[in-house]
Amino acid sequence: MTDAPYRLTMPRELTTSVVFSSPHSGRNYPGAFLQQSMLNERQVRTSEDAFVDLLYQTAPDAGAPLLVALAPRAFVDLNRASDELDPAVIEGLGKISPNPRVSSGLGVIPRVVANGRAIRSGKMPIAEAQTRINHYWWPYHDRLTTLLHDAHARFGHAILIDCHSMPHEALDNLTRRGKARPQVVLGDRFGASASQHIVDHIEAAFQNAGLHVVRNSPFAGGYITQHYGRPSRHQHAVQIEIDRSLYMNEQLIRPNGNFDAFCSLMQRVIAEIADLGRSQQKLAAE
Repeated sequence: MTDAPYRLTMPRELTTSVVFSSPHSGRNYPGAFLQQSMLNERQVRTSEDAFVDLLYQTAPDAGAPLLVALAPRAFVDLNRASDELDPAVIEGLGKISPNPRVSSGLGVIPRVVANGRAIRSGKMPIAEAQTRINHYWWPYHDRLTTLLHDAHARFGHAILIDCHSMPHEALDNLTRRGKARPQVVLGDRFGASASQHIVDHIEAAFQNAGLHVVRNSPFAGGYITQHYGRPSRHQHAVQIEIDRSLYMNEQLIRPNGNFDAFCSLMQRVIAEIADLGRSQQKLAAE
């Protein structure tokens, strides 16, 4: 496993206030981690937003930075607060406040992957958990904070696109008979993390590509949108969840036959979203 906490690709020329971030697509699994796991490699990868970094790889061509996690979500979850620690998986913790994400095994050091399957047996020392957080969580968020600060200083505002994917089955309960199945879920924490006209623009970009979009159900946004979305300060954050079956075989965790075509579709969507960051600059100047 590479020791780098993330990969940042900057555009040749920064022309938009939009920053793209992919916190769950990391796939560099430490050998010791896999050896300690009760799961095989395919099972442990089920919580990974596989290939999302590749879906957004043209963001720098559109003038925007692309920040990508390298450590996998099953190892350390960058979409959780650094203090969302699970006493069921980390020994030596003091009293912690109740937290539904931690209780379900999805803290910053996850206890389970998809379908509630336990990653390991027994607990790890708190020092091991803290090492993961110090080496991967903090550098990623420090860099993301800097990117948003720089965008805000340059353009007068910043727009964070938090890039994720969702299992096809996650939308089973949202699909009514005779109705179109949602393919993209935009999360703005019900308006708390981004201005409506920004979410409207992002929704239109996906709709123009022929995709069916819904908002905030079942995913309204996690720690990243909650922490970074500050519309009153002209800093907006929108989580994007894309149905994995559109571009990958979920059972084999491999790109499917539609992968290249979907990447081309995403290139057009990304360009439209990047344009939003330029149009906002014009509005701010007027």
